[in-house]
Amino acid sequence: MRILVSNDDGVFSPGLIALAEVACKFGEVVIFAPDFEQSAVGHAITIQRPLQVHRVHMMDSFKMYRVNGTPADCVAMGLYHLGGADLVLSGINLGSNLGSDVLHSGTVAAAKQGMILGVQAIAFSQEVNGEDPSYEEQKPYITKVIDLLINGDKPRLVNVNLPPHPIGMRWTHQSIRQYNGQVVEGHDPNGQQHYWLSAMPMTNPDENSDRWAVANQFVSLTPLRLSQTDDEWLNKLGNTSFVA
Repeated sequence: MRILVSNDDGVFSPGLIALAEVACKFGEVVIFAPDFEQSAVGHAITIQRPLQVHRVHMMDSFKMYRVNGTPADCVAMGLYHLGGADLVLSGINLGSNLGSDVLHSGTVAAAKQGMILGVQAIAFSQEVNGEDPSYEEQKPYITKVIDLLINGDKPRLVNVNLPPHPIGMRWTHQSIRQYNGQVVEGHDPNGQQHYWLSAMPMTNPDENSDRWAVANQFVSLTPLRLSQTDDEWLNKLGNTSFVA
């Protein structure tokens, strides 16, 4: 099995190396990752300039390449240079990607890009809470997740979130919560005005959602799909033509 590993935290992220080390149990691993952090860039792709790919000589157990582009760019470049892959893994993100985070997450976008290009994909993120990341408790669960999803009839695109001290795994749905999107004003040391975007959840997560699972120390596995069509509304509105 050939496995392409990418992320949005950059090619030198410890989470990227940890994920690649686990992936080596399943086959040949090659990393294509951004040459600098690309958090929260969503599914941006680069179309106004050419991309470059450079080898990184850091690990002996797998090849690594850095790309001067977005996470989605990295997966496209990796699949192009490798002539395809059997699995795309993205992460381990330094921070969770829960609920509406999947809309702007570069980590999830890298996995989605793999799916768009016809390859099964899994995104991994871990709650860190400002502490130095450690992966020893998570690695056995990452192994279980990969083994579960590559065998049999399983979802082709899954968002996985790892709690600090896992006690088990659960299939979950994406939590939907209202946020209090705020713009916080401030001044830099030179007195120039600046702004921070801040969003805090206003409601508690519903049971069996991704946020609920991680809060209860379960590894959350959320099947995702590429279509964003609101099927419930489409069924209500019908598919017949009408004149505006």
